[in-house]
Amino acid sequence: MKLKGKVIAVLVEQDYQEMEVWYPTFRLREEGATVKQVGTGSAPEYRGKYGYPCKVDTDARFVQSHELDGIVIPGGWAPDKLRQSEPILKLVRELNSSGKPIACICHGGWVLASAKIVEGRNLTSYAAIKDDMINAGASWQDTDVVVDGNLVTSRTPADLPAFMREFIRLF
Repeated sequence: MKLKGKVIAVLVEQDYQEMEVWYPTFRLREEGATVKQVGTGSAPEYRGKYGYPCKVDTDARFVQSHELDGIVIPGGWAPDKLRQSEPILKLVRELNSSGKPIACICHGGWVLASAKIVEGRNLTSYAAIKDDMINAGASWQDTDVVVDGNLVTSRTPADLPAFMREFIRLF
């Protein structure tokens, strides 16, 4: 139980990618972490791209960065809504400033770009947002996982084993 005593947020919004929310949630719990599923406050429950519901524990307005040891930003189409939430962006910026682990997969890179924390960083993402990442100042790589300091990024659900292995390793 490598993560006993750690509190990690998993961000959720409508149209999240189910595997990119639930696989990290279960892996982190398996390692002993307390996982808080955190939404934007637009709803108490969100549906994934394939309809699977996620009732969140709280919304970002009520979470302080000092309460968290890390954060997971999943993909799907949810990041397009997550990136419009100032409380979400504030959490991501503050965790980054504190050097706390941030795991981001697929379209989640949009949240990093909107939080303005990708400039000069090495990362990967879903190929469709490669240009967005490069235009935000990142050095983009097409590989299953990229670790740059406190930041772990991956491309797709197929990369989840490497993604979670490296995120857990940061603790």
